[in-house]
Amino acid sequence: MMKLSWVWIVIAIAFLQLVTGFLDFNETELSLIEAYDYGVSKLNYNPLMVGLTLIASASAKGAVCLDGTLPGYHWHRGYGSGANNWLIHLEGGGWCNNVRTCVYRKKTRRGSSTYMEKQIPFTGILSDKADQNPDFFNWNRVKVRYCDGASFTGDTENKAAKLQFRGQRIWLAATEDLMSRGMRNAKQALLSGCSAGGLASILHCDEFRNMFPRTSKVKCLSDAGLFLDAVDVSGGRTLRSLYNGVVGLQGVQHNLPRICTIHRDPTSCFFPQNLISNIRTPLFILNAAYDSWQIQSSIAPPSADPHGYWHECRLNHAKCSASQMRFLQGFRIEMLNVIKGFSQSRENGLFINSCFAHCQTERQDTWFAANSPEIRNKPLEIGILTEQA
Repeated sequence: MMKLSWVWIVIAIAFLQLVTGFLDFNETELSLIEAYDYGVSKLNYNPLMVGLTLIASASAKGAVCLDGTLPGYHWHRGYGSGANNWLIHLEGGGWCNNVRTCVYRKKTRRGSSTYMEKQIPFTGILSDKADQNPDFFNWNRVKVRYCDGASFTGDTENKAAKLQFRGQRIWLAATEDLMSRGMRNAKQALLSGCSAGGLASILHCDEFRNMFPRTSKVKCLSDAGLFLDAVDVSGGRTLRSLYNGVVGLQGVQHNLPRICTIHRDPTSCFFPQNLISNIRTPLFILNAAYDSWQIQSSIAPPSADPHGYWHECRLNHAKCSASQMRFLQGFRIEMLNVIKGFSQSRENGLFINSCFAHCQTERQDTWFAANSPEIRNKPLEIGILTEQA
């Protein structure tokens, strides 16, 4: 009986490590509930709750979540001076890079609308309160739910595992549905996204611009989407390995910008550092130079740190040694070098702060509050407004 108990303990530990490893790779933003608990509620006691709309026309187009359910979005209608302005925000939430992780994912809100919240709070850039979101509060504000696992770019299937990789079709079905609801008449349109959604906003930026007449003012915003093809603490490339699996499994290569794929391999063209210089539409990049997700899951993941040397540091930078801080500072320098050419364009904008953070537009405390991060005395929301005007 004692031996049997030990067997179950070993199995439980192995399962916990498996799940932990999966979450390290596949949760690239705080959940809505976590974000609310971590401080949003303190700055917004009564956030607007917006219901989920499933896209009925999506099924006929094969635009479905991993498990075959309908995709959806949350929309709060604009009014007054914002009635004909649209903000489309693409949800983040990591990626799945093999059949096992995608099968796991399809039983969560990241892979099935069955598990999505029926209502979510709109805060930060999605808030309806003028004092907390002065420039977008009365726009049409839409959050498109993420249920494909490839930043809205895949288009294939795995019949044996009953997996539908239809991110590109979901993207098109959502925008076509919103066009029919008035977005085609937009005077101004902003495509934004957080984390994996921030990467998607870069990948789809020019495509989004081309959906509107030239008279419409269209721009893009990537929040925490500047994922670097960086070396991890073991000398490997953890994120490149992950992306290679995502691109190959989900048929992403067919939907990547051709201006990149004619010169580089498809996996390289999933990294924004190889895309941003060729985007024609004005783009604003918001990123923490010490992006907490990249540090924890790309730079110093447990898989690259088997002896746990980085365990404390990766979770709390105050516990990093001098050599570890130098390594992280090297990551910051690499990020600044990546955006150097991009920053020279007058059409583009940047807000790169030195916070240990990930996703800042939907959190009220980082988006627009008395103690929000500032660069040259400009908080994030004002910085974006100035650059995007």
